[in-house]
Amino acid sequence: MTSTRLVHGVGANALEWLYAHREGFRLEVDADPEVGFLERFKPVGELAMICAVLFREGVAGSRQADLARRLLDHAWLQTLDGGRMLVRGHRTEPASPIPFEVYLPFRELGRSVPEMDYALGVCARLRAWQAREVAPVRRLGLSAFAARFGLPPDPPVAQAAAQTWLGRTPEPWTVDGHTAYDVTHTVFHLTGWGEHPQDLPADVAAYLTAWLPAWLDDWLDLRRWDLLGELLCVDACLPQPTLDPAAWRGFAAAQQDDGAMPAVREMPHGDPSDVFDVVYHSTLVAAFASVLATSRSLSRLAGAAP
Repeated sequence: MTSTRLVHGVGANALEWLYAHREGFRLEVDADPEVGFLERFKPVGELAMICAVLFREGVAGSRQADLARRLLDHAWLQTLDGGRMLVRGHRTEPASPIPFEVYLPFRELGRSVPEMDYALGVCARLRAWQAREVAPVRRLGLSAFAARFGLPPDPPVAQAAAQTWLGRTPEPWTVDGHTAYDVTHTVFHLTGWGEHPQDLPADVAAYLTAWLPAWLDDWLDLRRWDLLGELLCVDACLPQPTLDPAAWRGFAAAQQDDGAMPAVREMPHGDPSDVFDVVYHSTLVAAFASVLATSRSLSRLAGAAP
């Protein structure tokens, strides 16, 4: 059985690093047009989503919960300037869904911007939003986010899910990072980032239960910590998670003393902002996986109690 203390420690350490490096969640208002102003919004939205999961699961200690609140306040008040940068992003690229995707988790946590609410309601009626060509898993994400926001999802979530790689339950793959991310994010969108494991279609849940152990072994052997972390999140999103002990021990051993999680093999070196850009995602994933797995582990213990 996976040690609950080990799993919880991964998340606690990851949050310490994220808070210590919170200035890395920055925007570049004068970004080159070829890069785009919205390029650096993604980390902020991911941070908000992971903090929301931490609050939802209710398994964080007081230190973790306090750090998560401070991180959210910093991201909202400093990075996003109280939401005004989201409005600016939307005005800069009105056909882009990125400001919407970043705004939603903050809105669900009680931080709202009336101008964004109105603008997104208008955009949902534009053919430009529906016509935007994106990968099937991204289309699923946009439908799921629209449903959470209270907008009509187009296409419906179930229809979008059926068009994804995972929704087709194909022959399994081995070493293909792009496919791995498609799999993990399909699960996240279908389960509400682990909140509703029962919403996974039965055939998808059976497919994952059959193949996930082999995938965990593959990515552990390759030392692809970012993808291993996401697959550990997927495991915790299943109706019957395994909480694979070997994968968790290897994942925990890769974490640095300061809480950072390298993305691939070893921790990079160099300019601090460049290092942040390489490892912030894997460290956020470590916090996400830890919160979900700790919650599932405690549920098992409670279920086993006389």
